[in-house]
Amino acid sequence: MNVIKHGRGYETWVADFESERERRARRGDPEWGRGAKLPAELVRSLQRFQVGEDGDGSALIGKADRAGDPVYARAVRLFVAEEQNHARMLALLLEAGGAGTLAGHWSDTVFVRLRRLLGLRVELLVLMVAEVVALRYYRAVRDGAADPLAAEVARLILADEERHVPFHCLRLREALAPLPVPARRAAVTAWRAVLAAAAVVVAADHGPALRTLGVRRRTFVADTVRSSAALAADIAAVAPAPSRAADRAEPDPRGV
Repeated sequence: MNVIKHGRGYETWVADFESERERRARRGDPEWGRGAKLPAELVRSLQRFQVGEDGDGSALIGKADRAGDPVYARAVRLFVAEEQNHARMLALLLEAGGAGTLAGHWSDTVFVRLRRLLGLRVELLVLMVAEVVALRYYRAVRDGAADPLAAEVARLILADEERHVPFHCLRLREALAPLPVPARRAAVTAWRAVLAAAAVVVAADHGPALRTLGVRRRTFVADTVRSSAALAADIAAVAPAPSRAADRAEPDPRGV
């Protein structure tokens, strides 16, 4: 999977998100009426991920607006809409399996609070932790779920997540570009450490579901950490010259 795409401006990303929205409308939803047979371990795991996908994205949208690039802000709104669609599909999958959704979960609360601590740059770094973990998780569900509907929903969500990661990489590359090279390297090293810790927590919390899907906890963590190496190198690279709007946004004290 090649998740690094250089040279894609935000106009291209807006077009990408809008094209995907049109394809999604033409394709329609999975056939929820056929029902789903979900093991109890997978139900509990999907419920927790559904909570993580469910949110209005207002904090991220607000920070994107303050960054001063309306094209990027438009792309962020389209990204948030895709995340909300993931929450909707997971809720319908759980309903098809005779289960409900959770009102909240401690892991989502921690991620949300961390993301809102500072500016857009920190929010995206924390968000990228969740996105990279999600790549491995939904791949496990897609490949390991015995239920066809669960596998189909995971496949659709995974395809979106594989597009989201390079989108966030582009912005982070621009945001870190003004920093000296040692500072950029330190930032991505710290990010990989946080990602590794998050992968360990997710593997422990979702261990029974991962076992049902045929994935060992250790494998889940190792795969997640291994996948972050290329992403870290991409984020730390020198970004293309930012737009004038991005230039105006860089001094933002919130860390944009």
